[in-house]
Amino acid sequence: MSGGLVASPQPPAEGYDLALVDLDGVAYRGPEPIEHAAASLTTARARGMRLVFVTNNASREPGTVAEHLSGLDIPTTPEEVMTAAQACAQLLLTRLAPGSRVLVVGGAGLLTAVREAGFTVVSSADDDPVAVAQGFALEVGWTQLAEAAYAVQRGAWHVASNRDLSIPTARGTAPGNGSLVAAVVAATGVEPASAGKPEPTMYHLAVQRAGARRVLVVGDRLDTDLAGARGGGYDGLHVLTGVSSARDAVLAPPHLRPHLLGADLRALLVRHPVPVPGAEGWWTCRAAAARVVDGRLELRGPTRVSADDDLEPAVDVARAACAAVWAAVDEGRAVDPVSVPDLVVTS
Repeated sequence: MSGGLVASPQPPAEGYDLALVDLDGVAYRGPEPIEHAAASLTTARARGMRLVFVTNNASREPGTVAEHLSGLDIPTTPEEVMTAAQACAQLLLTRLAPGSRVLVVGGAGLLTAVREAGFTVVSSADDDPVAVAQGFALEVGWTQLAEAAYAVQRGAWHVASNRDLSIPTARGTAPGNGSLVAAVVAATGVEPASAGKPEPTMYHLAVQRAGARRVLVVGDRLDTDLAGARGGGYDGLHVLTGVSSARDAVLAPPHLRPHLLGADLRALLVRHPVPVPGAEGWWTCRAAAARVVDGRLELRGPTRVSADDDLEPAVDVARAACAAVWAAVDEGRAVDPVSVPDLVVTS
C-alpha cells in the first residue's frame, strides 16, 4: 500500500528522539490550552523525547511563543521554537545577498527574522525592495497589501511565510495568511514562493538544529503538517484536536496521509497498532475492522464516542478505515465519500 499507516510497537515518546510539534490545534486553540496537551508533552520529555514547536504563524517571535507555551504549563525555551518567519528569512538567503532591501508585510516575528538574516527592512514599494516577505499579523490591512502588490508588480520576489487559508481560533475558523497572500496574487497574477508548511523547510532546519535521527512530526492539518512530513521524509502523527478530522484522513490522497493516528497528544504515550488485511477484504485493528465493498466503506466498531470514554477503540476504527480505503484507492477502485462517516468525537 502506498503511503500507509505504520506500526509503533513502542510509544512514540520512546521510539522517536525528536517531535516537531505544531501549535494551533495541537498544543493550544487560540489562547486556550488543549486538554491533555501539557501533561502528555511533559511525560514525553520525561521518557526522553525532545520537542521543537514548529508553527506556520510568523507574527510572533520565538521568545513570545515560548512564553505562551510556558504559561500553559509546557516549559519551553526560544531555542525550542521554529517559526515560519525564520524559514522565510532562510529562503530569502537562498537568492538574495545580505543587505538587500526587503519589504516586510507582517508582524514582529517576521520583522525580527528578516533583520537577523542581515536584510534591510523597508515598508514601501517606493524604497525599491528586491523582495516582499509576507506573513500573518492581525494588524495587516489594505495599505500593507497594496504596497506588497506594487512591489511585486515592479519585479520584487514575493515570498510568503505560509499559505494557510485559515487558522483555528477560540471563536472558530478565521482567514489565515494564505487568504491575505491570495489578495496580492489576485492583484498581481504572480504566484509566490512559500517557506512554511507544507514545504518541509522548517522541519529540516529544526532537525539540523537538534541533531536528531528519528523524527516524528505532530500536527492537526493534513494539508500542511502531514503533507510537510511526507514531503520531508518524516513520520507524521495526525491528532484530531484541530482542523482535519479522522474522516479527512480516511479520504486523504497519498501525499497527505499520516503515518500514525491519535485522538490527542496522549497518542505520544501509547503503542500504535497497524491494521492487517484478512478474509473477505476486512482490515482489522484489534477489535475494529473495515472493508470496501462495491465502492462503499463498511465498519465494525464504535464510530462516535464522548470525551469521557476510552477513545482508542474509536481510533482503531479510524485506523482500519484508513487502511481499507487507502488500499482500495491505491488499487484503482473508487470509494464513495458519502459512505465514510464522521469518526472519533473527542468533545
